[in-house]
Amino acid sequence: VQFVESGGGLVQPGGSLRLSCTSSLFTLDDYAVAWFRQAPGKEREGVSCISTSGIEYSDSVKGRFTISTDDAQKTLFLQMSRLKPEDTAVYYCSAVPEGDYNDCLQPDYMDYWGQGIQVTVSS
Repeated sequence: VQFVESGGGLVQPGGSLRLSCTSSLFTLDDYAVAWFRQAPGKEREGVSCISTSGIEYSDSVKGRFTISTDDAQKTLFLQMSRLKPEDTAVYYCSAVPEGDYNDCLQPDYMDYWGQGIQVTVSS
């Protein structure tokens, strides 16, 4: 399984970015897919995930970030708005087969990972 992430970069506080993650998975419907992030010196944390159970967001991004998928394009998106300096991190897309996890916002449950893409929020 391979992921190709794009859309990261430098943005000013209050700005927006959209991350994309194109996968080699046969179909996203068979997987829970998620975005995680890791800031320097901090543990990797779940940002948002989509599964057959629905959509989840971490409290820190709820109301500002939106996760979505394009199943035909096998692509996962993360629309990030009202960005804050504390959103600065390397962002990773990930996946796990449906039924093989308890919590799709916990990195230990995820099987497949992208290489990560840098998002920097700074003036």
